[in-house]
Amino acid sequence: MRGKGAAALAGLLGTALVLTACGGGSSDGGSDSGGASGKGPFTFVTGKDNSGTMPYIADEWNKAHPDEKVTIKQQSDSADQQLSDLQQHFQSKDANYDVVTVDVVWTAEFAAKGWLVPLKDDYAIDQAALLPATVDAATYNGTQYAAPYASDGGLLYYRKDLVKKAPTTWDELIADCDGKTTKGTIKGSKPGCYAGQLAKYEGLTVNAAEAINATGGTIVSEDGKSSTVDSAQATTGLDFLVNGFKDGYIPKEALGFKETESLNAFSAGQLMFMRNWPYAAAILSGDSSKVADKYGIAPLPGPDGHGASSLGGHSVAISQYSDTKGSALEFLKFMQSEEVQRNDLTVGTLAPVLSSLYTDEALVKKFTYLPDLLKSIESAVPRPVTPFYPAVTQAIQTNAYAAMQGDTTTAEALKNMAAAINSAAAGG
Repeated sequence: MRGKGAAALAGLLGTALVLTACGGGSSDGGSDSGGASGKGPFTFVTGKDNSGTMPYIADEWNKAHPDEKVTIKQQSDSADQQLSDLQQHFQSKDANYDVVTVDVVWTAEFAAKGWLVPLKDDYAIDQAALLPATVDAATYNGTQYAAPYASDGGLLYYRKDLVKKAPTTWDELIADCDGKTTKGTIKGSKPGCYAGQLAKYEGLTVNAAEAINATGGTIVSEDGKSSTVDSAQATTGLDFLVNGFKDGYIPKEALGFKETESLNAFSAGQLMFMRNWPYAAAILSGDSSKVADKYGIAPLPGPDGHGASSLGGHSVAISQYSDTKGSALEFLKFMQSEEVQRNDLTVGTLAPVLSSLYTDEALVKKFTYLPDLLKSIESAVPRPVTPFYPAVTQAIQTNAYAAMQGDTTTAEALKNMAAAINSAAAGG
């Protein structure tokens, strides 16, 4: 899920509108013709390029493939609108959506509906050099359906001028805040203690899932068709967030925080600890940041040690209705190449999927958080893998938010969450 913080990142890097010439899709109506041998110009449909990486991708590919040029069609920067657009074009069997960007949480739905070409047999791609977690996130029912090209993992940003070392447990984090922060708000004379992304949107699903997964809780069954969230482990996990508002270690303002709001608060010196994604490091080190020389980055804490990050990121996949699947397959391999991966990191601060880049000395020197990011991704847990994801995430957001607001107990919220998830899976 990397739509997070798009507005803030756009302010740093600018927005590139990429519309390369020549090409796009193929014949109307869509078909499975051509197979892996189908070659020619094609279209790559992806979310708005707030990272500034698409011009390089288009230029490099088109220089090397003059007869198979890519046209990059950018969607909006809203993940919900991106998903709706893809769903509509898949349902109409549009042959002009050849290659598409797939958020890790969309893989199961797209695969279950037969919209993506399975990456096996003639379409198999060697994934040995990639981080295993990223490949798992592109896999459904034992088959890989998409090629990872950008990953993401949650990280803890902390004020190293206020604590000697990053906390590794929730109790340590809360204790670190004692006497150094203003309880319940970010508007006091001292900073607030901790915040993540806790507004009622997809970011809350991520934060709630991280808290639940950190205690060993789960949200859905392995097949994604029933809920497992009404458990003692999940209660303990969600209580970290719910009790944060009761006890004041999470400021009340965080109920409205998305990525940008939490980042702005930390950057202004109003938070001691913040959960956010890797892209935040570039902005926190900028000229407008009040904590540019005062923050550190560490893995997320948990109940008994380092916690569990929700795995974010995106993959590229081939539409079942494309007539240029052969060119599309080569484009998937290109997106995973070292040159593209390196550019994605250095230009767009996208987390690579190639394992080797996390130990590259020059990159680690420039992006000092890479070792901690690697730990985050390696221990990351995917958000619920289910073909009913839109309904599942809505159930998580609605009920977790009600508990954090104090409108219901944690136990009741999880009971209602489970009922909503089971209803969605049953077609209710």
